[in-house]
Amino acid sequence: MAEVASREDIRATVSMEDIRAAASTLGIDISNIDLDSIRLPPGEDFGILSDDEDLHEEDPLEYDAGFGNIIVVDNLPVVPREKYDKLEGVVRKIYSQIGVIKEGGLLMPVDPDTQKTLGFCFIEYNTAQAHGQPSEAELAREKTNGYKLDRAHIFAVNMFDDFDRFMKVPDEWAPPETKPYTPGENLQQWLTDEKARDQFVIRAGSDTEVLWNDARQLKPEPVYKRAYWTESFVQWSPLGTYLATVHRQGAAVWGGANAFNRLMRYAHPQVKLIDFSPGEKYFVTYSSHEPSNPRDTHRVVLNVFDVRTGKVMRDFKGSMDEFSVGGAGGVSGVSWPVFRWGGGKDDKYFARIGKNVISVYETETFSLIDKKSLKVENVMDFSWSPADPILALFVPELGGGNQPARVSLVQIPSKEELRQKNLFSVSDCKMYWQSNGDYLAVKVDRYTKTKKSTYTGFELFRIKERDIPIEVLELENKNDKIIAFAWEPKGHRFAVIHGDSPRPDVSFYSMRSGSNTGRVSKLTTLKGKQANALFWSPAGRYIILAGLKGFNGQLEFYNVDELETMATAEHFMATDIEWDPTGRYVATSVTSVHEMENGFNIWSFNGKLLYRILKDHFFQFLWRPRPPSFLSPEKEEEIAKNLKKYSKKYEAEDQDVSMLLSEQDREKRKMLKDEWERWVNEWKRWHEEEEAERQRLRDGEASDEEEEYLAKEVEVEELLDVSEEVLSFDLDQE
Repeated sequence: MAEVASREDIRATVSMEDIRAAASTLGIDISNIDLDSIRLPPGEDFGILSDDEDLHEEDPLEYDAGFGNIIVVDNLPVVPREKYDKLEGVVRKIYSQIGVIKEGGLLMPVDPDTQKTLGFCFIEYNTAQAHGQPSEAELAREKTNGYKLDRAHIFAVNMFDDFDRFMKVPDEWAPPETKPYTPGENLQQWLTDEKARDQFVIRAGSDTEVLWNDARQLKPEPVYKRAYWTESFVQWSPLGTYLATVHRQGAAVWGGANAFNRLMRYAHPQVKLIDFSPGEKYFVTYSSHEPSNPRDTHRVVLNVFDVRTGKVMRDFKGSMDEFSVGGAGGVSGVSWPVFRWGGGKDDKYFARIGKNVISVYETETFSLIDKKSLKVENVMDFSWSPADPILALFVPELGGGNQPARVSLVQIPSKEELRQKNLFSVSDCKMYWQSNGDYLAVKVDRYTKTKKSTYTGFELFRIKERDIPIEVLELENKNDKIIAFAWEPKGHRFAVIHGDSPRPDVSFYSMRSGSNTGRVSKLTTLKGKQANALFWSPAGRYIILAGLKGFNGQLEFYNVDELETMATAEHFMATDIEWDPTGRYVATSVTSVHEMENGFNIWSFNGKLLYRILKDHFFQFLWRPRPPSFLSPEKEEEIAKNLKKYSKKYEAEDQDVSMLLSEQDREKRKMLKDEWERWVNEWKRWHEEEEAERQRLRDGEASDEEEEYLAKEVEVEELLDVSEEVLSFDLDQE
């Protein structure tokens, strides 16, 4: 074996250059040796390569990775030679919008006998797939497969590489191989927490951290922490399944049963904003890019992805002006979200506002409903019902008031107008939907007769009632400025902050009036409150009257059922307030817009401060949303009525936790006392050890009591320095 190994080593290492070098070392003139006379055993070369050895070696060929940049378009019209150029121009126009077609890369075969096209063509793009991105050919297939050129010609588009796979399909069917089922991760695992806790995410400095809110233990419990997890912000999906992060190359979503694993990437360079559809099926990304010509507006790119597959379902590109119509500016003048989702949690429709149009798309084909936008002259704003495919539109006055402003309700996909209300002397208008889509409140600012001032009223639509009746609500003082408005979630009440700062009033109304459920009524007015924002509990009933910004974080926890204040508190310089999804706890936070007191507080629903966490450079606090309950409204109502029966179990658990906390508190106090006593005993020991030294310093006096000694002050004069200086003295001057 050693001999074989050595021969293999020679074979691998000896070349003609090595032989010449060895001959030179041994003083042998290799030119005098007739190499052709040397005969080696058959099949052996002892590592000596012949001069023509390279002729037998195959050159490394540069193989084409395939035909991934070529598509085949079928179901084209069959045309004679004289219409060839026209058809080629149509096809080229369609497919050059998706990518750059290679020179000579459009081939449309012709039947040599009839001189007519064969009804298909090959298109070759310049670039194939790179860096995990879909190639131009793949995008062309996705976007044009099923494209309707006319009634008789609907494109069937395939990748050229796929034909080899098609040809390998066996003539006889064979049952597919059954693979064992391997369950995936449970992305809702966090909902099964035995303590029924909720999670939240925070960003502080370079760290992003997910934690449990362990209110019983009066502290958060870490779940997952990662540095530089995102480059700008994070965002939960609407049902809490995913956590989205934003990066220069695009966005990503994370989730899992026990940790946060990356589930999908969405390639979109320089992405700035993201949004989910309500049912988490689709993911929208947005970016804007500076133009090469400073006079031009920014170029906007929007992609709509399938959340699970990462596939681009539709992209939108255009100038900034095309996406900045209507609504309040989000980033660089763009109203965000550009696309607003409707149709409940089914994610059936999304829409965007344009100049004099509202474009409504359906997600089955990601095309416009009926292939055209909804034309609405001078439309200013729109919003979807949270529960139904109903659009609310606002159109301002036209022609100097000759054509009144109006609010319209439009059913989708039929585009039927369900209800319309004309409004006169309108200055501004804002729409507020109740969370179940039962009511729509339209806040209308109107000019007075002199046009020098405005006053405010409300148009209240009862969406679920027959013919959608409308009721007008005006405040007792019509001139009061409306500071804030908010519906009670899943309820029939709403709150309004109105009046002048610094102490406006807060009024509560109900869409029901005693036994009459069809009339609005005022419940109460709270006078002179330091509040400029309203935060209802997600479960209704409780509300926080908050004084943010100029009011320095004043908080009033109010019970609307009992019409009484439960607690008042303050979180100095608070910038944000957010209820947890169950309505049990509230987070107030101070973000990095302030340099001091950064961090967050967790409160109970009735205003008790549970714990406080300080974090430098604090950027974000977001509760993890929960999906809707599977319980029916009747079951929820039954549980609420029998809450005492259900609560016994949890009261016992709370008692156990309370006793545990008390025991832990006692242990902590005992530990501190023991530590203090150890410290005192240590000092006593040092004092005793130094007794002899102290006695020596006191010239033999043994007592340490200061009262037994007489203090005397002794002045001691000490000559520090003597210097002599000779002064010149002129007698003549004297």
